[in-house]
Amino acid sequence: MAEELKQGGTVVAQTQTQVQAQSETPEPINKFNASPEVESRFKSLASELRCLVCQNQSLADSHAGLAEDLKLKVYQQIATGKSDAEIKSYMVERYGEFILYKPSFSNSNAVLWMGPFVILLIAIVVARSWLKANAVKAKTQTVPAPTAANAELEKLYQQTKR
Repeated sequence: MAEELKQGGTVVAQTQTQVQAQSETPEPINKFNASPEVESRFKSLASELRCLVCQNQSLADSHAGLAEDLKLKVYQQIATGKSDAEIKSYMVERYGEFILYKPSFSNSNAVLWMGPFVILLIAIVVARSWLKANAVKAKTQTVPAPTAANAELEKLYQQTKR
C-alpha cells in the first residue's frame, strides 16, 4: 500500500507539473479548427469582450477558466449563425455592460462619457476667472510715490550704472 501511495503521489506530482506547464503556454485561439473567416470573426469578437476574471484583458488574451468558457460560448454562437450584434447582446444580458470594452452611450453611463469634458470645462472657466482676477489686481495696484529715500537710492543706482 505504501508503494501505491508513493506511486500515486508521483503521478499526482507529474500531473501537477503538466498542468502548470500547460497553463504557462498560451493556447492558440484557433483551437476549434475553424475556417479563416470564422477565425477572424472569432478573434474580433473575443478582442471586443472583456475577461471578467482578469478585467484588464480581452477574452482573446486571457487564459482564465471563465474566459475559456466564454470563448467556447462565442464560438458556439458563431457556429449557430448568430450575428456579432446578437452575440454581444447575449453577453451583455448575461454579464452586464462591463463585458464590453467599448460600451455604448446610454443614460445610465452618460456621466462616465461626459464627466471628463465637464470637468475640463469647469477647470478652464476657473482658470480663466482666476487669471482675470489676478490681471485686475495687477492693474489696480498702485505704485508707491517716490520718497526722499527712494530718490536718493535712484541717484546712487544711476551713478553706479555709469
